[in-house]
Amino acid sequence: MLVGFTVVGSATLIGLLIGSIAGTLGGRVDALLMRLLDVFLAFPGILLAIALVAVLGPALSHVVLALVAIGWVGTARLVRGQILQLKEQEFVLAARAGGASLPRLILVHLIPNVLPLVVVQASLGLAGAILAEASLSFLGLGIQPPTPSWGAMINAGRSHLLDAPHLTLFPGLAIVCAVVALNFLGDALVDRLDPRRRTLNDR
Repeated sequence: MLVGFTVVGSATLIGLLIGSIAGTLGGRVDALLMRLLDVFLAFPGILLAIALVAVLGPALSHVVLALVAIGWVGTARLVRGQILQLKEQEFVLAARAGGASLPRLILVHLIPNVLPLVVVQASLGLAGAILAEASLSFLGLGIQPPTPSWGAMINAGRSHLLDAPHLTLFPGLAIVCAVVALNFLGDALVDRLDPRRRTLNDR
């Protein structure tokens, strides 16, 4: 859970910053940042994380760094797409005409309008980060003992499946419950924060 919240918090801030800059400035800056994003998208996320941790070595900070490196991409794409739509709205054009600086335009007028979707993305990303950390720890590339990790517990209990199956069962159930609960939370936030979904539900 510590890894999940740390990764999602850091990745969300990075994705929010990069997506906001790319969507607001456009042009060459947008093209350059999107090509960088495409490089990360070219590799499966978990394989890239495994490669980074294998190079850096298994440790809590290295796991967080590897998962942040692959976690910001989705948020950046989401924020950029929303800002490309928002910056053509009348309230943004009025702010530009009023001489609003770029930082003020981003922080005051654009980011508050994309935050609901970013919160939903973060809740879903939290489940993915927990699952990714458990996968890395199961492979021996994640958090090392004596720090507890559900993935490491499952790996340690594999040799006792017949005589002590609870050693594997309960950490596995903990992962399943956490991921399912966070996905339910994400769905609830979508219904709550997305105006289009809210309108459909009211009907």
